[in-house]
Amino acid sequence: MSENTEKPCGVLFDLDGVLLDSEGQYTIFWAAMEEEYKTGIPDFARYIKGMHLARILGYFESDEVRQDIVDKLTDFERNMKYEFFPGALDFIQQLQDAGIPMAIVTSSDRKKMQSIYSQYPEFPTMFDQIITGDMVKHAKPDPDCYLMGAQMIGIDINDCIVIEDSRNGLLAGQASGARVIGIATTLSHEQVSALSDLTVDTIGQLSVEMMLNTQRTVK
Repeated sequence: MSENTEKPCGVLFDLDGVLLDSEGQYTIFWAAMEEEYKTGIPDFARYIKGMHLARILGYFESDEVRQDIVDKLTDFERNMKYEFFPGALDFIQQLQDAGIPMAIVTSSDRKKMQSIYSQYPEFPTMFDQIITGDMVKHAKPDPDCYLMGAQMIGIDINDCIVIEDSRNGLLAGQASGARVIGIATTLSHEQVSALSDLTVDTIGQLSVEMMLNTQRTVK
């Protein structure tokens, strides 16, 4: 990366729904699991957005059911096509050119990440750190993952910007002390705005200047 900006700043990206256009596929998968194994939670597929797998599985009643879901999810993710949102790669390049440290902070596990790496071998080299859901004790909406991300890129969390799309992720970002930019890909613009310091509809609308000028507004 090139020279740093005058004030240290770090960016902590969620992955699905922010950089990768995959949330719609996961909504279909988890809606099907809810149809097959009833949890009784309304709109289950959206309710669990941002949670890591271990927590999601806790809503299903037996080890047999949980194992069946894991097996189906493994097959599902192996065959998924992971595509970047328009503008995502350009924005990452802007951050690299500005010398701004970046981390992926995702609820996904290492197995899922390997599926992404198989499609994009360069992916791990695009970021300074990659934090997966199985690396943290407490999942989103707990801020642990973002606190870990800030520590691993060497930037104080108060100087970091979290970029998120899900309710659990937005809450985790706010609780961490970072500034939060919400992407309205999973929730409505209004829902995201209530939990964000800045809201955009797509990551392609973001620029480094806009990001750096974001002020903390949510109390």
